[in-house]
Parts: sequence; C-alpha cells; structure tokens
Amino acid sequence: MFPIHDDTPRVNGRPFVNYGLIGVNIMVFIYEVIITGNFSNRIAVNELYSNYGSIPDLILSGQNLGSLFSSMFMHGSIAHLLGNMFFLYVFGDNLEDRFGHFKYLLLYLFWGVMAAIAHSIYAISTGEGGIPAIGASGAISGVLGAYLIFFPHAKIHTIIFAFFITTVRIPAIAYIPFWFIMQLIFALIGQSGGVAYLAHIGGFLIGLISAYMWKFFSNYLFGRQSFQNQYYGSRSMKTHQSALSNRRYSKKNDLKSTDLDSKDKMLHPEIISGENFVDVIFEDKNISSNTQILADFDKETQILKIHNLVTNKGDSMPIPQLQNKNYLVSNVSVINGIVRIRLS
Repeated sequence: MFPIHDDTPRVNGRPFVNYGLIGVNIMVFIYEVIITGNFSNRIAVNELYSNYGSIPDLILSGQNLGSLFSSMFMHGSIAHLLGNMFFLYVFGDNLEDRFGHFKYLLLYLFWGVMAAIAHSIYAISTGEGGIPAIGASGAISGVLGAYLIFFPHAKIHTIIFAFFITTVRIPAIAYIPFWFIMQLIFALIGQSGGVAYLAHIGGFLIGLISAYMWKFFSNYLFGRQSFQNQYYGSRSMKTHQSALSNRRYSKKNDLKSTDLDSKDKMLHPEIISGENFVDVIFEDKNISSNTQILADFDKETQILKIHNLVTNKGDSMPIPQLQNKNYLVSNVSVINGIVRIRLS
C-alpha cells in the first residue's frame, strides 16, 4: 500500500517547512550521488556514511552526535528517497498546519533524533553497533504517530499493488496502525534487508506520545473547549435575514439551549493561539462556504457565537486567556467542511 494524498485540507497557508525538508533531502541525495559516482565508489560511500551516518556505538558513547541530524537527511537509493518523501509529503503538511512552521520543524528533528537513539540501543544489543544508519524514516514515523492523534478520521488515498493496481480511500485510524503493526512484525521476525525497523517503531511511538501530550496540555493550559456540552437552538427566518445584513448577533437574539441528540452537535473545535490572532477550527460538513455561517465575538463575556444558516442551528463557546481583549471576528473561511474562524 502506497499513500498518494489525504483529504485533510490546510487552513493556515502553504507548508513551507515541509516543502523545505523535502527539498533538503533531495539536494543531499544529489550530493551523495555526485561524490560517490552514483554509489559505485565503495570507498567514498563508506567514508560518507562513516562521517555523517548515525553509528550506534559512537552515538551512545557521546561521540559524533551531529550525525543524529545529518543522517536523517541521507538516503541509500532513489527508491529509499522517494518512498520517504511521498510519506512526508502526504502526512507532514497537515502537521505543519497544526503546529506552525517553527514548532513543526523542531518536532520533526526531535522525532528523528529519538528514532536514531532507539535504533542505536537495539543495534548495540544485537551486535550491529558499528553499522551506520541513514534515512528520514525515523522522523517520518514520528510524523505518522502525530498524524494519527490529530487526524484519525482523515481518508488516505492509497495505491494498492496486488494482482491488479487500484486506488482506495483508507481512514488514517486504519492505515497508520496497520503500517505500525507491519513494522512490529518485521522487527520481531528479524527481517532486516538494511531497514532499521526499530527506528520506525521508536519514531512512531515518540511522535504518538508527544502529539498526545501536546493536545492534552494545550487543552489544559489554554482552556481549549469543545461543543460537547453546548446545545443548539432554533432561530426564526427573520432573525436569519437580520443576521445576514448585520453579520453580528445582538443580545436579544442569543441562542436558547435545548437538548438535542448528540448526532446534531458540531465536532469538537480546536483553538490555535498565535502572536496576534486566535483561530477556532472545527468540521461541519453541512457548510460549503463562508456565507453559510455567522460568527460574532462578545468582548465583554469572551464568548464566540456561531450560527449555521444551512441547518438553522447555532452554538457558543468561551475563548479564555486572550492576549488581546479587543479581538473581533476578522475572517471566516471554509474548505471542504473545515471551518476556520479567526479572531484578531
């Protein structure tokens, strides 16, 4: 199974860091090809990998620690490079969209380093501590672990090669665990072929754990709220027309709470705080454009009010700990049912 793209839209611009990581990997590979004569000069290959590859014996003895970073941008063949870069292209952009450019870069490098350390511990235990390890697989495994935490219901468009070739859409919550189980199986049965499966496993687990901790502490520290305990109320058509013209709610038109089935509730939103803005992001498949949703922020109560004009349902949620108490709704964007409301 080979992923080609996912259906999770980005809401915060282009993933320049992810593109940059792919570009650096490609440029480093071209450099490898040039100085090794397309890997035909074994002396040059051994010297390159010995200097810049991650050698477990040296790493765990505190030597050549810079190779923890250099090794994750090196590859041993064009197939090795393309496989890793496709995975990074498919899964990395949405994580950059979630974390932000700089934090995503730091996390990517952290996942790669931790994966190399995990592989080093295993390699020494099996007597292979002198063999250099290279490749972005460990860091990209961390990307997969974090993606599973943040986008478990995303659909991964996947090419399947069997007796025939076809494309299917597989939920991330099925695709990524299947990939991880395969890494475990290959590691347990001792299938190597030059592949550092423990780097994959270690990178995936640290990505999974760090993303979960990020999500948990974001909720705790920034008071991220959900719509789970909020309810929808009905509004008259006259109110709709007034809201459309004013693009604001008045106190007399505040929503009334009524108990409805959970299936009518919006999905849990995410609150992303920037230097001069706050983004509220949630999914509502009934909405296809920003003209179908109304949003207003009450500065006095710090409550964001949202109304879906398609379903005639609305809700409100507190936005705590704002850096700027004078924020207003500055933009509403909708991409494939993903709604972003920006306060600035």
